[in-house]
Amino acid sequence: MKITSARLIVCSPDRNFVTLKIETDEGIYGLGDATLNGRELAVAAYLEEHVIPCLIGRDPFAIEDIWQYLYRGAYWRRGPVTMTAIAAVDVALWDIKGKALNTPVYNLLGGKSRQGALVYTHANGADIPGAIESVRKHLEEGYLAIRVQCGVPGVSSSYGVPKGDKPYEPAERGLPSESLWSTEKYLNFVPQLFQAVREEFGEDLHLLHDVHHRLTPIEAARLGKALEPYHLFWIEDPTPAENQEAFRLIRQHTVAPIATGEVFNSFWDAHDLIRNQWIDYIRMTIVHGGGITALKKAADFAAVYQVKTGFHGATDLSPVTMAAALHLGLAIHNFGIQEHMPHSALTDQVFPHAYRFEAGYMYPGDAPGLGVDIDEKLAAEYPYQRAYLPVARKLDGTLTDW
Repeated sequence: MKITSARLIVCSPDRNFVTLKIETDEGIYGLGDATLNGRELAVAAYLEEHVIPCLIGRDPFAIEDIWQYLYRGAYWRRGPVTMTAIAAVDVALWDIKGKALNTPVYNLLGGKSRQGALVYTHANGADIPGAIESVRKHLEEGYLAIRVQCGVPGVSSSYGVPKGDKPYEPAERGLPSESLWSTEKYLNFVPQLFQAVREEFGEDLHLLHDVHHRLTPIEAARLGKALEPYHLFWIEDPTPAENQEAFRLIRQHTVAPIATGEVFNSFWDAHDLIRNQWIDYIRMTIVHGGGITALKKAADFAAVYQVKTGFHGATDLSPVTMAAALHLGLAIHNFGIQEHMPHSALTDQVFPHAYRFEAGYMYPGDAPGLGVDIDEKLAAEYPYQRAYLPVARKLDGTLTDW
């Protein structure tokens, strides 16, 4: 079997997606997600100009060799654009191999380690009563784990809170919007939120919270300590992780579980965090971290230190990546939880898939390969539209981490 062609499908069924389709001389094709939220066309150009010409004529079963070729051969290593492009190729090749061997990808990764993948979804509210109602709605839908975000009194806009009655989607058409942020108001308010949620729903519900990189290490330590009575499943991205050593300070002051890594694009971004056990969950995503090949290695390294996975799963990745995450999560021993931010109905129509949600868990299905396809005719009806993630400023106007 040889790769005969590869091409990109760029579409926007409610949000932008970049999909790589690799075709072979035996009529088998594979799909890879190449979506980098807010920088989609940068990855498309990288693939079109530099990667696709190097794939033609290669053996699609040589996944490890092709991964190393694209990583080492470019000389310029890492970075979100490069690693997203490599991930798209890698995932498409796993899809091809599964289809060619007539088996789900999880069987190529060691087989099932569990029957389903525990997932968490997002509950959002403009205030505490709104957040509680959102939690209640998701409990009725069957979720066992829920991330809770809420508007902060005195702050006009807060991360994770949707506008109007539409689901939360940070990417927006046009130039980047700006939101305001107050660390002081946030730190005083969040314990009140989780006290109210625990009083309403009891002790058994898994609760999570995303700080979104907005605190200094000592501020994050204070938050973790304040939230200990409410025993969260994790506190996500408490501080920017460019300086991995910063997490040592957080760990010294709180026993609250810590998750980070959705913006990581290489195992090396998490190396010290894992080996020093400064985190409990690694949240790299397959689409931005180099694909199934890279994330399997990262998960195996994390397992040595009893660090579990909690792969990013928001709508800034396509159903192709969600399927890949579920196949990998089903196979590895140290799976922790999978984020599930459901795609829109239109996105699901463009990307028909075998995976499903049921009673708090997701299942990848037993279709050969990843079990995801793309309706190219429907995708063509929704062309790309430039969009950006927001930026944030403190109340005095200083640009801060969004």
